[in-house]
Amino acid sequence: MKNVKLYTQPACPPCEFVKNYFKMHEITYELLNIKENTAARNELINEHQSMSTPTIVIDGEVIIGFEKERIDELLEITS
Repeated sequence: MKNVKLYTQPACPPCEFVKNYFKMHEITYELLNIKENTAARNELINEHQSMSTPTIVIDGEVIIGFEKERIDELLEITS
């Protein structure tokens, strides 16, 4: 099983889209709300060099925004 993290925040429509996409494909992931979790926010900025949500980390590979093709490739999703 892949290690998947989703960095998100409230009122983020693209974040909701990613959550729904993961649900549709039954992807298990760790949800990290950067507004409520200071450690997650620091990790997002310092470890993943991202300042935006959604940021998705799949087995150490960072995807900023919803890049369907890259997500599908890393998670081996076939449509």
